[in-house]
Amino acid sequence: MFRAAKDATIGIDTAMTVAAEEEEAAPVSSPSPRHPDDPLGGRRLVLVSNREPYVRKRPRGGGEPTFERTTGGLVTALDPVMRRCGGVWVAWEPGGDPEEEIRHQVPGKGPRFTLRQVPLTTGEVRRYYYGFANRALWPLFHYSIDRCFFSESQWRQYTRINQRFAEAVLDETRPDDLLWIHDYHFCLLPQMIREQRPQGEGTIAYFLHVPFPAEEVYKVLPWRRQILEGLLGADLVGFHVDKYAADFLGCCERLAGADVDHGRRLVRWQGREVRVGGFPIGIDVKGFSELAASAETADRVARIRTGLGPAKLVLGVDRLDYSKGIPQRLQAIECLLRRYPEHRRQFTFLQIAVPSRTQVKEYRELKSEIDERVGRINGDYGDPDWQPVNYVYRSVPRRELVAYYRAAEVGLVTPLRDGMNLVSLEYCACQTEDD
Repeated sequence: MFRAAKDATIGIDTAMTVAAEEEEAAPVSSPSPRHPDDPLGGRRLVLVSNREPYVRKRPRGGGEPTFERTTGGLVTALDPVMRRCGGVWVAWEPGGDPEEEIRHQVPGKGPRFTLRQVPLTTGEVRRYYYGFANRALWPLFHYSIDRCFFSESQWRQYTRINQRFAEAVLDETRPDDLLWIHDYHFCLLPQMIREQRPQGEGTIAYFLHVPFPAEEVYKVLPWRRQILEGLLGADLVGFHVDKYAADFLGCCERLAGADVDHGRRLVRWQGREVRVGGFPIGIDVKGFSELAASAETADRVARIRTGLGPAKLVLGVDRLDYSKGIPQRLQAIECLLRRYPEHRRQFTFLQIAVPSRTQVKEYRELKSEIDERVGRINGDYGDPDWQPVNYVYRSVPRRELVAYYRAAEVGLVTPLRDGMNLVSLEYCACQTEDD
């Protein structure tokens, strides 16, 4: 990621290329020394995300809490970076108590870094996260304008939470730290931090993990200029692909009146130059390939294929979100079986759907739609010995997921709109037969 960064952003660029997991050392009682291969030359990395990388587990009956790493692409990609570079990760703690300790050393062993937690109340989360972030920005950025809900009160809460995080970041940063802000939850944060830091102190990078829409879609947002100005507080703004970077540049030029150099991907803004680019995220290919090639996985694959009988496995793996196109995928399966009945019993489609944002009405309605469609397909085309669709609504451990990747003849990756879908990369990395 961010391989093209130069000059003031060269340190953050280097940190973004670190993708391999570090070896875990023996437990330590204080932060380990900086990694001998430190790519930042002694500078610290201060990373900001909505989701915390480690969840605090409080043992029953008292005792020291432990920390368990969360799942998801952002944490998987960035935890090794933090463990290698050192520094502070600022994130929201669900259900946090403002009176409790908010700084912890994580993980339990190996190279460690500081987790700074920002506790939010239930009401704040409802309006900021489930509200503006996921009912206004998420559908807008995924071109689902009909799903957008714009609320002045939710916008004000979003602004206040961004300011709360700005205060936490400023409390943690040193003059030469590299600051790296992540995703649509914190579009206002770069500008807020820049306005409160001494001029020229540190470097601010921002990375969006979802699409950025074209101008004709983006301008639907009532607070479109404020969001653009917030992002332009960074020195470097990154997206997964060049198309999203180009759309952002177009919006800066035509909606914010910025001086844009499209050839060099520069925005001249308030006396500064902001670099913009597309930087596709990747996966730990070696880790997936080695796990797929293990004897334990081979045994599990054999059991899966035996259970299928002569049918081939077709696999879909997604977070349950309307941007992933799961209902449309099921509709295609249903259409295939209706038009070409000779394909019955030839395959079994397994859809793994990881629960997501269950407090949001649209997501509960989506689950009901998928449940109903799966039941109808199996009822219309299945029989006592074969069901065309198997549906798993839960998170699947990595070892089990890798076995399904390897056992599947086909991986269906069909998002309607996505930032950078990593399932396709994981699926290919787990194919051990070079086919």
